[in-house]
Amino acid sequence: MDLKFPTDYKTILNKLDQIDPIQYGKTRNYINGAVTYLSPYISRGVISTKQVLIYLIAKGYNIPQMESFVKELCWRDYFQRVGQHKNLNLDIKQAQSSILHYEIPVQIINVNSGITGIDNSIQQLYNTGYMHNHCRMYTASLICNIAKSHWLHPAQWMYYHLLDGDWASNASSWQWVAGANSNKKYYANQENVNKYSFTQQTNSFLDYPYEKIEQMEVPESLIKTQKLELETQLPISDILTLDTNLPTYIYNYYNLDPVWHSEESGNRILLLEPDFFRAYPISKKCMDFMLDLCKNIPQIQVFVGSFESLCNQYNLQNIVYKEHPLNIGYTGIEEPRDWIAEKVTGYYPSFFSYWKKVEKYLLN
Repeated sequence: MDLKFPTDYKTILNKLDQIDPIQYGKTRNYINGAVTYLSPYISRGVISTKQVLIYLIAKGYNIPQMESFVKELCWRDYFQRVGQHKNLNLDIKQAQSSILHYEIPVQIINVNSGITGIDNSIQQLYNTGYMHNHCRMYTASLICNIAKSHWLHPAQWMYYHLLDGDWASNASSWQWVAGANSNKKYYANQENVNKYSFTQQTNSFLDYPYEKIEQMEVPESLIKTQKLELETQLPISDILTLDTNLPTYIYNYYNLDPVWHSEESGNRILLLEPDFFRAYPISKKCMDFMLDLCKNIPQIQVFVGSFESLCNQYNLQNIVYKEHPLNIGYTGIEEPRDWIAEKVTGYYPSFFSYWKKVEKYLLN
């Protein structure tokens, strides 16, 4: 599939009208299902989960009618809540078991895992910056549970390439598959991959019943591993022109909202902190996507450096930013993000317990 992700704000908003939440619930597990392809814009903070939900309700859909779709929106909010309370670089619930290494199989990187449906999805990731959610689970299961890699480095590899890279969703999902954030590991056999990926592969190392796959040795093709050096190519800072009498609105990789304080005068700064991108590196494709999305924000200027150096260099006092767990060292006026259920806060050990609270909130 030749996927393209436009960056013009009006075009992005037009995508909301193309959502079919009923068909989504019926087909979302298939690679050609009625998914929305809105995740890159939600992850970058261009639109919010709440904005999507309000739009669909205004079109006449109700919560029970589109429950499957609403749950998927809430999964994203749920992982963000987990990220507010847990260090997602560490195993959340328990240590991942049966680990052989902290690298990633070379044949995964080289798009030659031996499983056609998974290789197709990895190639799509490289080409477009997108991978279907079911394929992400297949890939993570193959790496963590078949090749017995620790989840962290492979999760960093996938995040690096994803236009919708969201560390909370990504890390929590990899841990769920690997059994570090769930009661058991997730496995997919060849029949499952074939069904949802429309492949017809047979006689692979996954072409067995689940009980045999769970006990199998690491396939020879997945034994060789590698530690990747993931690096971010940062742009050059603009020569900033600022009015220190006006508030300064801070944008970053997780907040590119074009309508945030858009009716108010102020300095608008895209803050790209080298320490952040060393900890959470992204590909050039992701960087270019972010910079293109910034064109929706009039008069935004780019600053490459730390939050502290920005404040000190330009003597900034009145600073406003949106809350995010990865905003390390930010000071000023912190504003909340746009949650579907802003009053359902705190850490919930399972999505089900979080959803029951959210569902009650939405139906009242």
